[in-house]
Amino acid sequence: MERVTNRLERQEARTACRLRVIAGPSAGLEVTLPAVGVVVGAEPGCDVVLEDRAVSKRHASIAPVPGGFEVTDLGSRNGTWLDGAALTRAVVPAGTTIRAGASVLQLFPAEEVALVEPSARRSFGEMVGDGPPIRTAFAMLERACTTGVPILVTGESGTGKELAARAVHDESPRRGGPFVVFDCGAASESLVESELFGHKRGAFTGAHEDRPGAFALADRGTLFLDEIGDLPLPLQTKLLRLVERGEVTPLGGRRVERYDVRIVAATHRDLWAEVASGAFRGDLYYRLAVVEVHLPPLRARREDIPLLCERFLAAHGARTEVGGPSLARLLDYGWPGNVRELRNVIARAVALAPPGASFEQMPLMLRPGSLVAPEPLARADVGYHEAKDALLARFEREYFTDLLRRAGGNLSHAARIAGLERKFLYRLLERAGVPRPRDADG
Repeated sequence: MERVTNRLERQEARTACRLRVIAGPSAGLEVTLPAVGVVVGAEPGCDVVLEDRAVSKRHASIAPVPGGFEVTDLGSRNGTWLDGAALTRAVVPAGTTIRAGASVLQLFPAEEVALVEPSARRSFGEMVGDGPPIRTAFAMLERACTTGVPILVTGESGTGKELAARAVHDESPRRGGPFVVFDCGAASESLVESELFGHKRGAFTGAHEDRPGAFALADRGTLFLDEIGDLPLPLQTKLLRLVERGEVTPLGGRRVERYDVRIVAATHRDLWAEVASGAFRGDLYYRLAVVEVHLPPLRARREDIPLLCERFLAAHGARTEVGGPSLARLLDYGWPGNVRELRNVIARAVALAPPGASFEQMPLMLRPGSLVAPEPLARADVGYHEAKDALLARFEREYFTDLLRRAGGNLSHAARIAGLERKFLYRLLERAGVPRPRDADG
């Protein structure tokens, strides 16, 4: 059986930890933290040297400890700052960002990748598929649903993130409790806090009575936080406290209220990039992504289109064989709306087709301009070896460009994704003509 990789974060403390400079003159610098820790400063003798005039010669020390990282300011002239407050010594969780001079440092555990066998099942809840990409996602969800750890589901709009969350709930020990959906991007920023955490009477104009929030409604069940990347930054701190301790103070309230809620979050955004830019809290990301599952877009799992068509046709009472030129049209389509768009196309076709129509007779109305017309991989207008070399060069250039984009320009992470030694990756980048970003680990 094919082995496919999907990210599975582990809860245990890791021995390998990382420090990354995400802002400042040395942005892009990344190092592994040894067990004894490092000294950060401008002095050449420091373990991590920052080219920052606002950083002291020996600015701070950082060491991995159980539960996070111990950060100690070494009497720097401009201080070491955490969330706008100067610190002398503190233990901070993974994902935390600290400021030293004009530089911003992020602390995180080394990413671990688990090899997961694709599930033997062709469905998980209402999701169906037979290809390795989606069955690997099924396997991740199957393992995670029996635990109570938070899950982060990523993927483009229409790939089935809410269906995944509902299936996790239905197959978990919490299946008898409520399943509550909260769209972090649907409510206005002024109302998100009230709707998510609840409010007390008189908390604001129009609050005539107490109102429970989404967390209270999901007590002893599952809360699905859709589009978590849209949650305003100030509320991320409050959400982090609830995820860590299960407690929150409603808007206008004075007493802390406790809830027993399993969180499944979802986003179409690249949350790692959001963390690097400061738009999303790194510590909250690590709390939510204990298990991170990516749902592939439909264009990456075209082998599942016939099975999906059969499922959607049956749901609308149409019993007909799927195939022929109509299926070929669906296979050649780009599917910008993913599975949701395919479902709507089939529903529209059944509604507009005459009674008893075959699949070939159904009007499949596809969005103009989204047809896939791939350029031939190779042309026979040149010699075999010349065509082969040109195709290989194109593959390497496109592959490594996308690899560096996915790794955020970090070569160590890129090497782990590609399964290559870092030095060998350097040589391949040079051969492909892809610019190599700065990497301190080199």
